[in-house]
Amino acid sequence: MNHQPVDATTATSFLPMVSVVVPIYNGEADLPELINCLLSQTYPKDRVEYLLVDNNSSDRTLTILKTSAENCPITIRPLSENQIQSSYSARNTGIRAATGEIIIFTDADCRPQSQWLHALIPPFVNQEVVIVAGEILALPGTTLLEQHAERQETLSQKHTLNHSFRPYGQTANLAIRRIALEKGGLFRPYLTSGGDADICWRILAQNIGRLEFAPNAIVRHRHRATLKELQSQWRRYGRSNRYLHELHGVDLMRDITLKECGYRLARWLVKEIPRDMKKALAQPKAGIAGKATLVDLLNTPIGLFTARARTVGQRDAKLPENAKIIEWL
Repeated sequence: MNHQPVDATTATSFLPMVSVVVPIYNGEADLPELINCLLSQTYPKDRVEYLLVDNNSSDRTLTILKTSAENCPITIRPLSENQIQSSYSARNTGIRAATGEIIIFTDADCRPQSQWLHALIPPFVNQEVVIVAGEILALPGTTLLEQHAERQETLSQKHTLNHSFRPYGQTANLAIRRIALEKGGLFRPYLTSGGDADICWRILAQNIGRLEFAPNAIVRHRHRATLKELQSQWRRYGRSNRYLHELHGVDLMRDITLKECGYRLARWLVKEIPRDMKKALAQPKAGIAGKATLVDLLNTPIGLFTARARTVGQRDAKLPENAKIIEWL
C-alpha cells in the first residue's frame, strides 16, 4: 500500500461511473447534513449514483430517503434491507443494486467533503489498483473526549493502513472496484464488526489487485462525546480483533489487566501530572493551555479506559457461526 500521485490531465479525463453505498439505521437526524454533503460533490452528477440503504429503521429514515429522491438534483436511490440487521448486509444490498464500476462506501454520520469523490477516484486509473482508502478526519468537537480522540487521530486511516497483518481501509471512506467484489466476494452479512478489514484482506490475499491511499479524499466524522459511547466504540474494536483472529489468524491484542491499570494510574498521579504541571509553570505566559492542556493531562486515564474497554470486548467476544458466511454477486 502506498500513495502515488496521479497525472493531473489523466485524473481530469478519468470519470468512471461510480456508486456510493450508505447503510443507514435510524439516521433521521443525520440525513439532512449527509444529503447536503452529497449535493456539494464536485464529481459530475451524471457519473454518480447514491444508494442509501435503510436497515430496518424505526424512525422516519425511509420516508426521508424517498422524499429526498423525488426532489433532489442528484441521483438518490432509496433501498431497504429488512432481513438482516447489519450494516454489512445493507452494504451488500447496495452493491447488488449498483451500476457503477467502482463502489464507494461511507456512513450516515459521516460528512464527505466536496472534493471527496474527485480525489478518491483518480488512483483507479491504474488498473492494478482495486481498493482506494480516503482519509477520515474529525468534525470539530467541544467535549474533552472528542478533543482527546482528535489529538490521537483515532479514526485516521493511517492506523488501519499500517496494520501489522495487512493494510485495510475503513468503510467510512473506502472505494472498491466492482470486479474485485465479483472475484473476492461481498461482505459477510452476519458479521457485526471487522467487515472492512475482512473484505480488504480477502481481496488482497487473492492478489486481485492492490490498495492505494488517497489522502486528499476527506470524510469527516464526529468522535464519541461521552464515556458510554467511548466504551462502546472500544469494546467494538476489541470484538473486531477477536473476530479477525478467528477468521484470518490475526494476533490478539495484549490484555490490559486491572492491576496494570492501577499501577499506571498511580504513576500518572505521582510522576506525570507533576512533570506536566512543571512544564506549564515554566512558561507562565503560555500556561496550561500552551504547554500542558487538560487533554494532555488526562491522556493516560483516558487511554487506560479505552484500552480496558478493548480488552473486555476482545475477551468476551465469540464469533457466531453464521458470521463466517460470505455473500457473492
